[in-house]
Amino acid sequence: MGVRKDLKRAKRRTDLAARAEVELVRDDTGTVREVRTAPMAAPVTTGSTADLPFTNAAEAPDAVVLRRRRDGGWQPVTAAAFAREVTAVAKGLIAAGLEPGGRVAVMSRTRYEWTVLDFAIWAAGGQTVPVYATSSADQVDWIVRDSGARFVVAETADNAGTVTTATAGHPTPPRVWQLDADALADLTALGRDVPDDEVTKRRTSLTPGTTATVCYTSGTTGRPKGCVLTHANLHAEAANTVELLHPIFKEVTHQVASTLLFLPLAHILGRTLQIACLMARIEVGHCPSLKPDELRPALKEFRPTFLVGVPYLFEKIHDTGRATAEKLGRGASFDRAHRIGVRFGEAHMNRFLGRGKGPGPGLYAAWALYDLLVYRRIRKELGGRTRYAISGGSPLDRDLNLFFYAAGIIVYEGYGLTETSAAATVVPPLGPRPGTVGLPVPGTAVRIADDGEVLIKGGVVFGAYWNNPAATEAVLDDGWFATGDLGSLDEDGYLTITGRKKDILVTSGGKNVSPAVLEDRLRSRPPVGQCIVVGDNRPFVAALITLDPEAVAHWLSVRKLPADTPASELVRDPRMRADVQRAVDFANQAVSRAESIRAFALVEGEFSEENGMLTPSLKVKRHAVLDAYADDVEALYGGGGR
Repeated sequence: MGVRKDLKRAKRRTDLAARAEVELVRDDTGTVREVRTAPMAAPVTTGSTADLPFTNAAEAPDAVVLRRRRDGGWQPVTAAAFAREVTAVAKGLIAAGLEPGGRVAVMSRTRYEWTVLDFAIWAAGGQTVPVYATSSADQVDWIVRDSGARFVVAETADNAGTVTTATAGHPTPPRVWQLDADALADLTALGRDVPDDEVTKRRTSLTPGTTATVCYTSGTTGRPKGCVLTHANLHAEAANTVELLHPIFKEVTHQVASTLLFLPLAHILGRTLQIACLMARIEVGHCPSLKPDELRPALKEFRPTFLVGVPYLFEKIHDTGRATAEKLGRGASFDRAHRIGVRFGEAHMNRFLGRGKGPGPGLYAAWALYDLLVYRRIRKELGGRTRYAISGGSPLDRDLNLFFYAAGIIVYEGYGLTETSAAATVVPPLGPRPGTVGLPVPGTAVRIADDGEVLIKGGVVFGAYWNNPAATEAVLDDGWFATGDLGSLDEDGYLTITGRKKDILVTSGGKNVSPAVLEDRLRSRPPVGQCIVVGDNRPFVAALITLDPEAVAHWLSVRKLPADTPASELVRDPRMRADVQRAVDFANQAVSRAESIRAFALVEGEFSEENGMLTPSLKVKRHAVLDAYADDVEALYGGGGR
């Protein structure tokens, strides 16, 4: 087992493990209330993130830093070639009229050109304003107007049309380029007469305190707020995570690190990941989609050694494995492989952490059998070389984490927000702890307030919301950022997120219920798609649940039912409801009887970005869902679940 060998090697590398110094602060009762991790990278005092391509080109011009999908393959891009392209596009932006400190919005899915633009905007002295490719005209109108972006680079003709429509009423509509219409070539041609020295002059005038990007929050409620992040913020995030993770991964696996970036670059996690990879000269490829049918072939072609994803990815890989087994008539075998994997992962990890003897001979034999039958197929789904993954965005089900551990892939969870430049905590590579989101990123501190709210301080924390001093003052106090999330610290300082402060439900019986725990566990089990837990001022907790289209297609196929069976029939089918009830029972295992889901409504349709019920980062907009399904909620409490 690759993971077993890796962890044995890692256990001996105490010098690497001891590099991250952690300090715990306890209250009068002995409870850990604050944890601090010393920085592993010195705070930057000169320069900016814009320097990275040029530093790489000077120090290692022939090093492959990116791979670009082209002509049916992944073509290497050297450090020198990347720096040249960044310079050419930066010159085009300068020729177009971008002033130092000016803002350029980028509305695109994840692709190679996004990365070129990001560094070109910085090299030209500008600031990047990311916009999700799925944003509506109203959202684009607000972001461009609020940020004052005078230029927009859109991916497709549809995106460009959205920008044009959204900004038609602006006093000065922005100039728009389109990536699918050779925007980078147009910018390169436009800047041909601009001397390279002008780019150098602008780039070297940037400082760590210069604003690098204005990132707008997804906006589950109200208008999105623009988070102002400096080059120092981005450096603190990227440099400290590289120092924490990269030496250990190299030492333990003996692999040349590479990753396929599929998270939206409009999201801060994708952005800081690409910065960190360029800093460490880790090869990066880009995939524009999180959809399993589009992502899986790319993973098999690119064959990354590590991944950064969201729980949805790992849930879908697991579900695909089970669906494949069911089609072969081996569904029960997969279920047993899952149970064996969880038991094996738990026992093996306990031994690694010094908490137990580890798996016995029988469990090892069972693991070896299912490694041949099931686990190796899971590794193949991720390209065959992936040994490590980092999951963020929402909690990953603990059993699912242990299953992947048994399959030879260690999934480390992290936690952060746009306001913290992405990860504020991450599970350290030599200290796996499924169910937690880890320790503070080096240079960061985490404190639990008296009401349970998670507070964060450090170089990764933003300094202000754009044009919104009142909102800034509401969340920043003496450098501490109030996240709005609830959590707890264990005896070793590992953070567990228990819910959102504003999402807490209070039943009519006075019971406080955090819906996040139930919702995360529900979504991890097919055939559940999306869901929300309800019960505020109600006698009991209930749930609205949608069905996952892929799971439904598989469910119908296995039962030899028509593929076009109407959704109205499916939500009432006793067999489907029984399968959903099993998912509900699994979710309820994590909470007390008073907090458990007593009834559920299977509702037709999906919660999606298109209908305004999901943010681009796949968070449910609770108010939008409750408004749309108000009658279903009333039916739950008027006469039980449908």
